[in-house]
Amino acid sequence: MNEHFSKQFDAELEAIRSRVLEMGGLVESQIRRALDALTSGERALADEVIANDRRVNGMEVAIDGECSQVIVKRQPAANDLRLILAITKTVTDLERIGDEAQKIARMAKSIYERGGDGRSAPRTVEVRHAAQVALAMLRNALDAFARLDVAAAADVIRDDAAIDSEFRSILRQLITYMMEDPRTISTALEIVWVAKAIERIGDHAKNMAEQVIYIVRGTDVRHTDPANIARELAGTE
Repeated sequence: MNEHFSKQFDAELEAIRSRVLEMGGLVESQIRRALDALTSGERALADEVIANDRRVNGMEVAIDGECSQVIVKRQPAANDLRLILAITKTVTDLERIGDEAQKIARMAKSIYERGGDGRSAPRTVEVRHAAQVALAMLRNALDAFARLDVAAAADVIRDDAAIDSEFRSILRQLITYMMEDPRTISTALEIVWVAKAIERIGDHAKNMAEQVIYIVRGTDVRHTDPANIARELAGTE
């Protein structure tokens, strides 16, 4: 009886983990499509990203509900409880990444509706590069979650500094651009919002990676220097 109970519980947890990865795939697609809308000016694509945000929100609510049911029914302890608590935080970060994708789509629409051109807008090359770094962080955080790989999670946390640095560089360049040609102010400010959204995506991917370490090691590494995290993980190998 106990073995049957345990197998059922493991199956429920695995189903929830699969749903998290499915949500992650949707969110990653939302970011890519929002960036495509920024580059191409395709309004229908931007509208689709904005409309699809409801799906992301729905998945967050559904997974939270599943986690609550498991806690009530199974009363998990130790590792299993850590996994469920980490999942509830991870889906919150995924939902917020979805919000950032929606913001990028809205900015893309605004730029083109005013007659701007995302392809020639100031500093879009740097923005696209920052976006690729953020997408890689998200993909790696999801992979670390799927494999419960603390080393991969630590790499994601370390990479967040690169996104922050890129954002500051883009901001400095856009300020210079606006000062040189005030006619570009509206478009440049919208690019700032896009860059900020990308920086926030990196922050949320980092949060997700921190939850992987919490699941595996039971250690809360939030607000901890990446170098200290690496040392701590090396010391517990």
